[in-house]
Amino acid sequence: MELMTRTETWNITYRHALGETASYFFQQLRDNKQIYGRREAKTGRVQVPPRAFSDESLEPTTDWVPVGPEGTIECFTIVYAAFNGLPDPPYAFGYVLLKGADTAIGGYFKGLDLTDSAAAAAKLKVGTKVMTHFAEKRVGDVLDFWFELV
Repeated sequence: MELMTRTETWNITYRHALGETASYFFQQLRDNKQIYGRREAKTGRVQVPPRAFSDESLEPTTDWVPVGPEGTIECFTIVYAAFNGLPDPPYAFGYVLLKGADTAIGGYFKGLDLTDSAAAAAKLKVGTKVMTHFAEKRVGDVLDFWFELV
């Protein structure tokens, strides 16, 4: 029997309800240039991005907590290949632990020369301090903010 392969391209556009927690999060990005997390009642951990329920106990989260704008890099990658629907390469993406948060949020790193991958990676190393920046015109989306090295 011959094992076959098949190449398919799927372009799917969908619209889904964000719910109360994500809606509030994105409204605060758009209207107030502020990233918020949600506090877990039992442990006091602040989850960012916010979740309606604790990722540990599955109990509802309670208070809204403003976090950042300072943070530290938890991990990163530099992308040099083009992917459909993503920015033109090169670009850097990673997770940042914002001041006041107990979980990291993903975002793009800007203001950095990425032509030399080794030099860029040395600057983006884990533990590096960053500052959150916000777009002048925000729409309530994860692209409304990014991180720059301090």
